[in-house]
Amino acid sequence: VVRRSLLQRYEHQPFISCLAGFYSCRWKRYQRQRTEPGKCCCSMRECMFFPLLVAAFCFSLVFLYTWGEGKNDYNNFDWYNYGNLGFWFLWSLVILIVAAVLFAYISLLLVLAMCLLAEGQQLYLHWSHKIGTFLVLGFSISSLFALSILWRDHGKTVRLSFQVTAPYLHIGAIAIMVLLAWPVALHAIRADKKVTQVIIVGPYLAILLFLFLIPLGMYSPCIREMGTLGPKPALIGHRGAPMLAPENTEMSFMKTIEHGGDGLETDVTISYDGVPFLMHDDTLRRTTNIQEVYPNDTGKEASFFSWDALQKLNAGTWFLKNKPFVGMGSLSKADQNQAMNQSIYTLSSFLRLADSHNKLVIFDLYRPPEKHPYRNLWLRKVLDVILNESKIKRHLVLWLHNSVRSFVQSVAPGFQHTMGRKAPIEDLLKHNIVKLNLVYTDMSSEDIRKYAEANITTNFYVVNEPWLYSLAWCSGAHSVTTNAVHLLKDLSQPLFLMTPQQYNVMWILTDLTSAFLISLIFAL
Repeated sequence: VVRRSLLQRYEHQPFISCLAGFYSCRWKRYQRQRTEPGKCCCSMRECMFFPLLVAAFCFSLVFLYTWGEGKNDYNNFDWYNYGNLGFWFLWSLVILIVAAVLFAYISLLLVLAMCLLAEGQQLYLHWSHKIGTFLVLGFSISSLFALSILWRDHGKTVRLSFQVTAPYLHIGAIAIMVLLAWPVALHAIRADKKVTQVIIVGPYLAILLFLFLIPLGMYSPCIREMGTLGPKPALIGHRGAPMLAPENTEMSFMKTIEHGGDGLETDVTISYDGVPFLMHDDTLRRTTNIQEVYPNDTGKEASFFSWDALQKLNAGTWFLKNKPFVGMGSLSKADQNQAMNQSIYTLSSFLRLADSHNKLVIFDLYRPPEKHPYRNLWLRKVLDVILNESKIKRHLVLWLHNSVRSFVQSVAPGFQHTMGRKAPIEDLLKHNIVKLNLVYTDMSSEDIRKYAEANITTNFYVVNEPWLYSLAWCSGAHSVTTNAVHLLKDLSQPLFLMTPQQYNVMWILTDLTSAFLISLIFAL
């Protein structure tokens, strides 16, 4: 009898041993304690720490979602860090990996805690995990704070993402509540006082009811009636196809054309001897081999180089070395050889290429700095190249620069005049504006519709992710500027597109199924 009693007392419990071992580093049974019915699941210190664990999970989830949905702007983030640090690195990818690892770690701890509670074991989080929890919490909060200060538009991106992901986030939240029903029901049953049961079950039911009803206030332009979806937005290659070739080079623009892009976007600078050429940055350090050719002039502004000096630079080797975009595919041997032989491209050559393929062009014009010989003649020089050298069809030019617009309209009638900001319709019509070129965070289906009624189309930049392109499509955008023409061209319809009837069925089925499962769990 004594032997049987001892065997029952020390019987092997591999599942609980693993749970307690990973959570508390208490692998042996005598180190663990069961929770008596009606008693607290842990000591006062552990009770105070458990909310920190839940907070770390919540903040890490929010940051992971926030950063993950910001993938559209990873290149801008890396470019910003390049300007501050002086070297190129995919910091955005590193942060995404770190955020995912930390979220997975804290999620595992929370799952282990829930399983231990369900098995009636007292919680004791090992000191190393407590340090890890503080690290996750500190990293997530500080990262969210830094984003809110340094990258304020990122919050707008997240809010836009809710317009397409909210229906599916709702399903995910309901699924989590179903999983939580198991430990909540067990603790409610074990509680020996009605007040304790109300404290346990009340907040859970309140959150569940909120989730059941939240679709009533949900809006998504991709939930629409059949036949109301507008045409697919046109694709304008941002500096060409910079995920396939070095930006602002002939190869980059040809890749956009080969993949069916409808237009080309670029940046125009004036050389010291008056030749308009394509360059986005103030200096030549990022996109050329200037450190090899002119090592003493790496900080010199691009516009202070003569065209002869610029022609000696290679504008493609950096692309193969730095791989500027997350998720870039490998280039074929032929493309690698072609990229290695790219040079700085002139505005004249760019316009001829666009004209020969009947592609729209839009460009940012950079005024030369002080003491530049063409500081006050740069616009005339650009117009001379457009009208006399390239002789591009005028309706293909989306004229964006806002200064001396009336002068441009008088000497070059036929341009499609484009405004880079929202404005009252009366003002736009007064200045003969036919298109708006807006940052994608300004996207609003109501504004798009309002401008369209006045025959003013909208273009949004820079749209790289399929979900964001889908949102622009559902919102009625006429075109988008993108780094990913080769990816977006294959979308046959917007992601997340559904009719209101389909969404209502999904919503009701989700609520009914979850209510049935939760009721079943509490009943058992």
